[in-house]
Amino acid sequence: MTSEAQGPQTAALAAFAAVAAAAAAAVVLRRKNSTAKSSAGGSSSAKADSVDEQLKKLYSSTPAIPEAQDTFNLRLDEARFVDFLGRLLDESEHLQNFPPEFIPKEDLVVKHVLDILNLHSTENGGPLEIEQVSFTPGRSNLIIRYPSTAADSKDAPTIGLIGSHMDVVPAVKENWKRDPFHLQVEGDMMYGRGTTDCLGHIALLTLFFEALAKKRPETHANIVAVFICSEEATDKPGIGVDGLEPKGYLKALQNGTSLWIDASDSEPCIGTAGALQWHLKATGKRFHSGFPNLAVNPIELLTEASAYLQDKFYAKYAPHPEEKRFGYLNPSTIKPTQISAAKGGLNQIPPTATFSGDIRLTPFYDCAEVIESMNTWVKELNETRFAALGTRGPVSKYELPDEDLIGKLELEWAHDGEEILMEGIACNIDSPGFLAICDSIKSVRGAVKPYSICGSLPLVRSMQRAGFDLQITGFGASDAYHAENEYCRLSDMLNACKILSLYCSKLQAFYKSKKESS
Repeated sequence: MTSEAQGPQTAALAAFAAVAAAAAAAVVLRRKNSTAKSSAGGSSSAKADSVDEQLKKLYSSTPAIPEAQDTFNLRLDEARFVDFLGRLLDESEHLQNFPPEFIPKEDLVVKHVLDILNLHSTENGGPLEIEQVSFTPGRSNLIIRYPSTAADSKDAPTIGLIGSHMDVVPAVKENWKRDPFHLQVEGDMMYGRGTTDCLGHIALLTLFFEALAKKRPETHANIVAVFICSEEATDKPGIGVDGLEPKGYLKALQNGTSLWIDASDSEPCIGTAGALQWHLKATGKRFHSGFPNLAVNPIELLTEASAYLQDKFYAKYAPHPEEKRFGYLNPSTIKPTQISAAKGGLNQIPPTATFSGDIRLTPFYDCAEVIESMNTWVKELNETRFAALGTRGPVSKYELPDEDLIGKLELEWAHDGEEILMEGIACNIDSPGFLAICDSIKSVRGAVKPYSICGSLPLVRSMQRAGFDLQITGFGASDAYHAENEYCRLSDMLNACKILSLYCSKLQAFYKSKKESS
């Protein structure tokens, strides 16, 4: 890195660190809130009972998942897992995704994965069908398929283990207690960028498929992993899962159920929120602050307009009854998160100012409809010359009639001209896949607690809409996501292999019994 480049990169990393710290704090708060609810008498038991009752009802109304033993019986070799994860983390400095400063090179991960799995590919006499798909140089996706061993396997359903990504968020080395770009193991704790999000999952699934290939268990379903690139940033659409799905690479996954493995805490995540990022710009008139009667203050216009839009939003997109059933801690929200204004002296009213923020929308509301509503409300404010807005003091105003000048509001969306990538999802909790993952987690860990969050995952809703049955889980630590000193627990990853082995065993047995009874 040249000295000229260090300035912008350092500034960018500092900005990212602030965002990451806030996100980590929010996750810790989510955990504290969950703990508080669990110890709060009536509300806790009501929520626990509702989840238990929900599962009981699902078991009674859904085709039974066979009480299959873990016929695959796949386990991680502890030393081999640590060694392989260490090799992936040695590449993590080159996997940071924060354009334009950091463009990841996911093919570095692909090489390590192929070094292990190519030995078991069909080209080398093994059972694995491996396809490397790249839409831009150096940034591949990887599809790994262990095919059904059934005699009539042509139309066999597919068990997907998908969504784990090979890029990571940046790490500010100076803010870490350990080197973020090399794995450090301290007892059960494994530290380094990507241990939880998401290189730990890449290592887990790579060795899981190696074990499948070595053991070659009988299965009445195809088992497919999809490792993706470009998950942590959306500046270059169409090169990750958003390129694979529309081009048909994932079509086989529509016949079956898929587990999206990019969550945390070894629990089923049954709901996420949509994320709509917006910029609300106000244009006024610059003037000396000693003559506010001759200015239109865009900051005052923004504060009033922001409050007005929030009121309209919360009235129309109020807490939805389904949010309680799915266990969301928060309803849909609209929040400003950044403020900027044209540069000038403290004795100047600026000509422009911008509030930026995001909307977190639970999946029971439609993102496109919310965008249309917001655009309409801003248009109405402009057309009515802000008649619905209050003012700030005796000389606060939004127009200067003598100058034929009136303020203006402009609303822009970060995704303008592109598909909405971050829609929320409510997973199909009538799915055999949901029952299988709940059964498997409970069998290995002793309990299962499905949860929903207002975090977001790319494209899962559009895939669900296209006919994919998606369930969501992950095995790292929620308070380590995007955090300094990111970690995961070795014991969680060892258990994760047991969970996935049992999950695949149960589902393939379900598909077998379903076919035999049809």
